[in-house]
Amino acid sequence: MIITSSLVTPDPGLIVWTSVVFVILLILLRSFAWKPILGAVKAREESINEALKAAENARAEMSKLQNDHNELVKKAKADRDLILKEARETKDRVIAEAESTAKATVASMIEKANEDIKREREQAFKELRAEVASIAIEASSRILR
Repeated sequence: MIITSSLVTPDPGLIVWTSVVFVILLILLRSFAWKPILGAVKAREESINEALKAAENARAEMSKLQNDHNELVKKAKADRDLILKEARETKDRVIAEAESTAKATVASMIEKANEDIKREREQAFKELRAEVASIAIEASSRILR
């Protein structure tokens, strides 16, 4: 089993033609394939960079919107608390006014009732005096008869 040496050692003509074909292939690839491939890679890189910038802008906008939302929520809670405070104050004021009015009304009714009682008492005393006087006159006239 002897292996021929032509398989192991290349022929100089083969080396030259392989080199020429390789150089031609490099020239063809450089002129027809590498420019479009590099252009596509560069375009893809630019689109990725633009997408990253857009995502960063969207993140910043989302953060701004979140902050605005939080501020609106805080303002709404403050407004709610203010409205509730005003409502409590109004309720307390209305209750106090109603109590004051009721007390004044009750006081005037009591005063009127006391005046009515006083008048009725005086009227009763007048009638009683008249009756006593009438009885006294009748008794004296009977006694004098």
